[in-house]
Amino acid sequence: MAVKSEPRSTVLMSDEPKRSVTVDLRSDTVTKPTPEMRRAMAEAEVGDDVYGEDPTVNRLEQRAAEIFGREAAIFVPTGTMGNTIAVKVHTRPGQEVICDERGHVLNYEMGMMSHFSGCVPRTIPAKDGILTWPEIKKRIALKIYYRAQTGLVELENTHNMAGGTVYPQNVFDEICEGAHEAGLPVHLDGARIFNAATALGRPVAAITKKCDSVMFCLSKGLGAPVGSMLVGSRTFIDQARVYRKSLGGGMRQAGVLAAAGLIALEKMPARLAEDHENARLLAQGLAEIPGIRLYPSKVVTNILVFNVAGTGLSSFEICKKLGERNILASGIDAENIRMVTHMDVDRDGCTRAIEVLAEICRR
Repeated sequence: MAVKSEPRSTVLMSDEPKRSVTVDLRSDTVTKPTPEMRRAMAEAEVGDDVYGEDPTVNRLEQRAAEIFGREAAIFVPTGTMGNTIAVKVHTRPGQEVICDERGHVLNYEMGMMSHFSGCVPRTIPAKDGILTWPEIKKRIALKIYYRAQTGLVELENTHNMAGGTVYPQNVFDEICEGAHEAGLPVHLDGARIFNAATALGRPVAAITKKCDSVMFCLSKGLGAPVGSMLVGSRTFIDQARVYRKSLGGGMRQAGVLAAAGLIALEKMPARLAEDHENARLLAQGLAEIPGIRLYPSKVVTNILVFNVAGTGLSSFEICKKLGERNILASGIDAENIRMVTHMDVDRDGCTRAIEVLAEICRR
C-alpha cells in the first residue's frame, strides 16, 4: 500500500496569519523526511539484518564505507549507540578516554563510557571545542601499574556545544599522528561531519582519513528520520556488530529505515551550504540585538550558541517567550541559548526569529 507523501512544510490557508508557522531552531534532529525518502521507505526491499540478509541495509553500509574510504560500516539506530560501541571496541575496562569537557560523548550520552565500557573520562577544557596534540599529550597517563591507563582519544567534529566549530585539518591530523605514535586509537564523533566537510570544502574521506573510526548521523542535517553509521576497519566493524546486538541494536527488517538513509547519504550533503548561509544570517542579526553576545565570524556551520546575560532575562525565560511566538530554541544553561539551522527552516524563518527575539529583548 502506497504511503502518501506529506508536504515539506506547513501549508498556510489564505486566512491564516503567517506568524502561526512554527520556526523550530532547537536542533537539526527535528527535520522531517523528504517525499523521496518516504517513497523509498515504502518500496524498500528488506530482509533480516541480524542475519545479514537485508539488501537495503547492506547497500547503505557499503556506500558509507566507500564514501569514507573505509573497509566496512555498520548501521545503528542512534549516534549515542555508535559512540558507545566505538569506545567499547577500542578500550578495555579501567582505562581512561581523553575528550573535551563539553563533548557530547561525556555530557549527553548517559555516562555510557563508564556504564557499558567501564572507562572513565579524562577531560580537557578546549578553546572553541578544538583539542590540540600538546594538550592531549600532557594528559596521557604515565606507564605506572597503579595508574589508570589511557585507552582512547575521542574528538568531536563539528563540535556541538562550542557552536558547530570545525577542526583545522592540520590540528586534526597532528592529533591522530601523535596518538598513533603513542599507541592510542582515535575515535571521531562526526555526528555532523558532512557539515565540517562542507565548511572545509573537502570530502569526508579526506578530513577523517587519519582517525581509526568515525560515527556520523543520517538523522540530523542529512534529514533521514532515524539512524547513524559507524565506519572503520573490517575487524573493528565485525566486533562492533557484536556490541550492537548486546545493546539491543539488531533491528531486523531495517531496510525500511536504511532506504531513507541512502538518500540522505547520497543527496543531502550537497544542500548543507544553505543551512550554513542561514546560520550566518541568523548570527549577524542576533549579534545586533542589545544584550546578546555572539561573534558571527565564529559561526561556520549550522549551530549558534550565544550569551543572553546582558538582556536581563535568563535563557529559559527567553526561550519560553520565543515559544509563545512559535519560535523554538534551546536554553543550554541559564545564560546561553543554542539555535540550529536545517532544511526545514528557510531564510524567512531565520529573519522572523531575529525580529521576535529583538522585540522580546526590547520589552
